[in-house]
Amino acid sequence: MTVNPFPNYIAGTWAAGSDAAPNINPSDLNDTIGHYSQASANQTVEAIEAAAAAFPKWRATSPLVRFEALDRIGSEILASVDELGDMLAREEGKTLPEAKAEACLLYTSPSPRD
Repeated sequence: MTVNPFPNYIAGTWAAGSDAAPNINPSDLNDTIGHYSQASANQTVEAIEAAAAAFPKWRATSPLVRFEALDRIGSEILASVDELGDMLAREEGKTLPEAKAEACLLYTSPSPRD
């Protein structure tokens, strides 16, 4: 069976990498979670340049707009905590409760200013 690697997202486009590497569950070495594209040097430069080009627009948005965007993302994380916990447990070899707690912490951790 051929497994297509998960692509990289660069400058708004999904792109296959120059190579791929398997991600294996450390608590079950027979469980391959997926194959992930590895960016070439040129793709890495392209991704860095795209992020640098996008930053001024993000920086120019109001704090309220940025808050609303991040709040929507956080709400999606919380709504998907069971799925994310399962994925984290497989990817990192953590216990399921620890992985779910980590998924929740992604959203509920205080900001550095708190």
